[in-house]
Amino acid sequence: MAAEPKALMQSQQSWTDDLPLCQMCGVGTAPNCVYSPDGKGTQSHPMEDRHLRLRGEEGCFLYAVFNGYDGNRVADFAAQCLTAELLLGQLNSSHTDNDVRRILVQAFDAVEKSYFSTIDEALARKAHLSNYVMPHNESQKVQERLKELEQEVSGGATAVVALILSNKLYIANVGTNRVLLCKSSSDGQNQVLQIGRPHSTDNDEELQRLAALGVDTARIRQAGQIAGQNSTRRLGDYRLKINYNEIDLLSAATAKPIIAEPEIPGSHSLDNVTGFLLLMSEGLIHALESAHGPEQVNQEIVAMVAAELAQQSSLEAVAQSVVERVKRLHHDVFVSGRQRAAYCSRHEDMTLLIRTINYPLADAALTPTQGGRIYPVSVPYSNSQSTSKTSVTLSLVMPSQGTLTNGTNTASTLEEGTPTPGQSPTLTLQSTNTQTQSSSSSSGDGSLFRQRGSQAAQPDETGRVPPYVDFSQFYRLWGADNSDNRGPLGGLGPQ
Repeated sequence: MAAEPKALMQSQQSWTDDLPLCQMCGVGTAPNCVYSPDGKGTQSHPMEDRHLRLRGEEGCFLYAVFNGYDGNRVADFAAQCLTAELLLGQLNSSHTDNDVRRILVQAFDAVEKSYFSTIDEALARKAHLSNYVMPHNESQKVQERLKELEQEVSGGATAVVALILSNKLYIANVGTNRVLLCKSSSDGQNQVLQIGRPHSTDNDEELQRLAALGVDTARIRQAGQIAGQNSTRRLGDYRLKINYNEIDLLSAATAKPIIAEPEIPGSHSLDNVTGFLLLMSEGLIHALESAHGPEQVNQEIVAMVAAELAQQSSLEAVAQSVVERVKRLHHDVFVSGRQRAAYCSRHEDMTLLIRTINYPLADAALTPTQGGRIYPVSVPYSNSQSTSKTSVTLSLVMPSQGTLTNGTNTASTLEEGTPTPGQSPTLTLQSTNTQTQSSSSSSGDGSLFRQRGSQAAQPDETGRVPPYVDFSQFYRLWGADNSDNRGPLGGLGPQ
């Protein structure tokens, strides 16, 4: 249904505000930022990211992250219209995978068509004024009106949608946002799946699609962007959908090159799955890539989320803490003046949506050292002579008091193979891209955290507690890479 698109655009309050929210989901956000040479940051434009986290009927859940650009109009419209296309009775438990795929494709098509129907009058007025032979005394007034109309019709958005229906996960992606599915197993392993691929100017499959339309992909790859963005699939953006022949890089195209058709990989059953789902805007991904390089971004994000889940009792706090941590890492690299500082002068809006799947949250009354399941955080660092990274694995404790099922905590016993507070298991983070089938892992022996038993250590007369983190392994690795006459540990750690 593409009903009343103009009403959707003109409404001050979204009708989706009245829909029930999913309580097994948390969202963290941070606005864009540009740093001055002294490290102070300023926001360059209003927040353009948007998201959905809605609970429908018949076991249906809808999640989405929209990355808007040149304004938030398209992202706002897509969030409202897509909800209308998917949560008003179109989906039910009897639908097959092919049915769901068809409904998702139709929903994106309806969003695109409905959006352009809302700006057709403004586009017509803009075209009329552009061709208007104006008297000299009206020139300034007409130019101001043209500028207003351009602001009214410009902009676009990329989108990633996650739909859970009958305990099966479906992903629909348009653009460069990212989805990760982290699944924990009873043998102490976390498998990280990146579902789908980015539709960007450095993606070979997308470049092949453009080449088939007559576009010079060598120029596209060299430019790195098309009309200011690196995405090859987008919602909205009339310049690329209506006037693409006027854009030099796309002028040879025989058909519309920048499309809004979603890519929908196969479904994923969530039966007997314990883990979490992450939807991330391009701004969050790019900020971490800029700070640390692109090689281990998926593993780093998952490790950060697992660490926060071990300590926070609120999913909202978990998501916001991870976003703030990425923001802080990005800023710290910039002010450090190190090699990657040149890539960190600014970041765009950042959004992280976390949806847990039978995954326990921390008990607010416990500290991360009072027992439970242990998860590692891989902490990368680089020496001054090399850009390569070494990973040191710190083990963090995940409370095991209960399991989150359908939004409620239920008591559960430790499953076979689950470590007790006195054990230090090995746990591996595996990262797999569903398109390339490549994987990598980092593991640790869990020995960096000394167990303190079921009771927290009591402070001494000075108010301090005994140390319980052993960094000797870190010092040894650091010293091995930094032993150029700076002491036995490279100038780091106790001397």
